[in-house]
Amino acid sequence: MHFDIISLFPESFTSYFGVSILKRAQEDGLITVSTHNLRDFAHDKHKTVDDTPYGGGAGMLLKVEPLAEAIESVDNRQPTDSEKLKTRIILFSAKGKVFTQSDARRLISYDRLVLVCGRYEGVDERVTEYFIDEEFSIGEYVLTGGELPAMIVVDAVARLISGVLGNRESTEEESHTEEGIVEYPQYTKPEDFRGYRVPEVLLSGHHGNILKWRKEESKKETAKHTRKSLQ
Repeated sequence: MHFDIISLFPESFTSYFGVSILKRAQEDGLITVSTHNLRDFAHDKHKTVDDTPYGGGAGMLLKVEPLAEAIESVDNRQPTDSEKLKTRIILFSAKGKVFTQSDARRLISYDRLVLVCGRYEGVDERVTEYFIDEEFSIGEYVLTGGELPAMIVVDAVARLISGVLGNRESTEEESHTEEGIVEYPQYTKPEDFRGYRVPEVLLSGHHGNILKWRKEESKKETAKHTRKSLQ
């Protein structure tokens, strides 16, 4: 899968995508990540990409021209003349739909995701209306830009691609694999740490009892998660 990220700060992605699982996924050819500096598509000598909103108001908006041209430039580049990539163009903003695990599973059906990082007070609405397929946030709060959401979406989608995690079961039994369901608690060695012990059922070797325990604990964790979200 190809990830193209349009940002005012493309250098911010270097460290995160250059380590661990996502680095190996790129080295193995399972994903590619390309960043594009929005200022490269500005029209004036000062590389201006923002301006004041019509009608007044606080802050600055990202302009339609550089954003539209950046998106079109990325979308027009194909690996071969005969191949057309199935592409989804996503904008990150505070007013977008909250990104979920079901969205991550849906997005792996695409060949390429173009991720547009908003900044300042947002973007000219014509970008959203005419050049974007969907708009995401990662929670009901405001960030300084879309760079962190872009990293999160790349991570969440990439780990679902076959071969990225290595162990297929890693994505089959985890929180939110089934919408709204939280994973059961897990433990590892030592069995006893300062008197805090691993539940005996997990040491029993009885797979039926372990499966039953995990299902029950998953229900408890889900109920706890639901209560917290309502507070």
